Amino acid sequence: METTTTIDPAEVAKFEAMAAEWWDPAGKFKPLHMLNPCRLDYITTQIAAQFGRDLKAPAPFAGLRILDIGCGGGLLSEPMARLGAEVVGADAAERNIPVAKLHAEQSGLTIDYRHCAAEDLAATGERFDVVLAMEIIEHVSDPQGFTDTCAALLKSGGLMICSTLNRNPKSWLMAIVGAERIMRWLPVGTHDWTKFITPDELFGLIRKAGLDPVDRKGMVFNPVTWGWKLSDRDLSVNYVTASVKR
Repeated sequence: METTTTIDPAEVAKFEAMAAEWWDPAGKFKPLHMLNPCRLDYITTQIAAQFGRDLKAPAPFAGLRILDIGCGGGLLSEPMARLGAEVVGADAAERNIPVAKLHAEQSGLTIDYRHCAAEDLAATGERFDVVLAMEIIEHVSDPQGFTDTCAALLKSGGLMICSTLNRNPKSWLMAIVGAERIMRWLPVGTHDWTKFITPDELFGLIRKAGLDPVDRKGMVFNPVTWGWKLSDRDLSVNYVTASVKR
């Protein structure tokens, strides 16, 4: 695979080293397994609203083409496929792809997994109704270039959903000290706090890429219920955005 403008080789190497553990809910990706229901709640609600779909209907996303950039082992690609979408999962970490393919086959799902970067897909002229860029923008070398590429991959009226981590003292305490060093949910060094992006900064990147932000919400961890929930007000650590291509 050719080196592109937004891939950070050091970041790719981190996830290559953990590839075999994607589907272990107690493994190194435990935080994503815990977060996934909250992420899916937001993603499905936004897609349904944008494209006028009834989530209670059989295969509500039938006819929609969805790209999951940085798909990892397929934690989001598989639910999208179950909802009827045509799914392409792309990841720059080569070892993630066979893990994702095997699990999809075992689950009876057809998903087009590819070892490539977003730029590689954009260069082919492929376009999608929805682009998912979840927990990836804080790992790329050029956030604006990455956002521009996501926009290029969307059809007119298409929806981009992007989640990341805010940059402030609280996120350093929660995501770096808490999640990596105290709780050991992630290997130390998984995240670089200096690459976290504030909501206003992300909206700036999105607008510059030719997308219109339509929503943003926080994803908040409750230590009492040991679960995540969406919040209209608390974007202090994890948050997710939706934007539409003009």
